Amino acid sequence: MSIRSRLSVLGSFVFVVASQPAYAWWDEGHMQIAAVAYDRVTPEIREKADALIRLNPEYDRWVAGVPESLKAQYAFIKAATWADDIKGLVEGYTNNGDKATNAGAGRNVGYYDHYSHGYWHFKDMGFSTDGTPVEDADPVNLLTQIQTLTNGLSSSSGLPDSVRSYDLVWLLHLVGDAHQPLHATARFSLAHKHGDQGGNLDDVISSKGVKSNLHAYWDSLFGGYSTPYGAIFDGLTNTDTRLPEPDAALAAETDPAKWLDESQKLAIEFAYGEPVKSGTAPYQLDRKYETDAMTTARKQAALAAARLANLITMALK
Repeated sequence: MSIRSRLSVLGSFVFVVASQPAYAWWDEGHMQIAAVAYDRVTPEIREKADALIRLNPEYDRWVAGVPESLKAQYAFIKAATWADDIKGLVEGYTNNGDKATNAGAGRNVGYYDHYSHGYWHFKDMGFSTDGTPVEDADPVNLLTQIQTLTNGLSSSSGLPDSVRSYDLVWLLHLVGDAHQPLHATARFSLAHKHGDQGGNLDDVISSKGVKSNLHAYWDSLFGGYSTPYGAIFDGLTNTDTRLPEPDAALAAETDPAKWLDESQKLAIEFAYGEPVKSGTAPYQLDRKYETDAMTTARKQAALAAARLANLITMALK
């Protein structure tokens, strides 16, 4: 996933989707997931998480201008965007020479690691409907890193808090990624013999006439890029605009491999459903597709928030 530009003003956003790959859920989606997760953990766990997040080098920037009483909550929410920010907004990070097949691609060394690790954000579990051979996912991927970073975050890992801080901030983001259906699959076809990169290589046109790639369409369902503090943050913490309560049995699932299996199935059913399934690109989306997409996204984000809270609780208790 390559670096993209981010343009934003208070309460509004500008999409940059015509030709560039997309991040998962974009930052408003990731922040909404984190906001709900923060409320779901106990004060004891919250205090431990807050202490780790304060060790992130961007902490002072995150809380600049934020009232003292809200700094911890806001930093937790903003930290969920850091793994995307290092693809271009934070100086000192690079993807040059960084590949999933490199030795040490899945290393967990903390903020000394200045690779942006774009391949940590997805696991392209392929499928095909026209008989095109499916290739294996990268050996280091979203699943391997959720597992590695969760082990590192554990209070019993023996790792220094600086590394555990890195693990927590990555997990705030990657758990959200795992629930974006197009981060768990890729369609292999005669048009894309090496996969469509989770929908990045096919264009769609929304019912409003906005053209983007399929992946960007799904990422944008919660909004775009917002300013660090203000109306957007107030909306994230407003109970009237929150995510729905997830199914309790599904929310209790702790195996990230099963999260990704769920996401892939939803991608095949909804993201690659009609008219994408059998139409011709650019695919003209209809109201049914868009309604199903939003419903699926909200359910997935609600699950992500609950499961993120459970993961943090288990690691820090």
